[in-house]
Amino acid sequence: MTSIAGKYQHYKNEDIDDYFSAVGVPYMGRKMMSMSSPLMEISVEGDKMTIKNSSLFRTVENTFKLGEEYIENMPNAKIKSVTTMVTDNQIETKSIVEDTGANCGRHYVFTDDECVITLTHEKAATPAKRYFRRVK
Repeated sequence: MTSIAGKYQHYKNEDIDDYFSAVGVPYMGRKMMSMSSPLMEISVEGDKMTIKNSSLFRTVENTFKLGEEYIENMPNAKIKSVTTMVTDNQIETKSIVEDTGANCGRHYVFTDDECVITLTHEKAATPAKRYFRRVK
């Protein structure tokens, strides 16, 4: 069984600009976020999980209980989210942007070597992907 907990270093994006645009990130912010290479740290304690993303621009940390709603405070929006275990190596976050009602989500797939996050937003033409290598 693959462990979800650990540190992961970002190394690649796919179709990220369209996703950030759909979410409402301004042009300069999209470019800065696209070029950033955050460190993602995940810790798991029972049914509580913490996901922390750190980059030169900002640090975002969310602690939540699996299956229960929580609020994510983004620079331009508040998002109501619920994260669940899909399988022993996959988690999924389904979200609604509070002010627009837009549906979005993140699907995490973990292997021994990496984590691939698929990002969706109802206004994005295609899902985006972010790739992270596990830091040993």
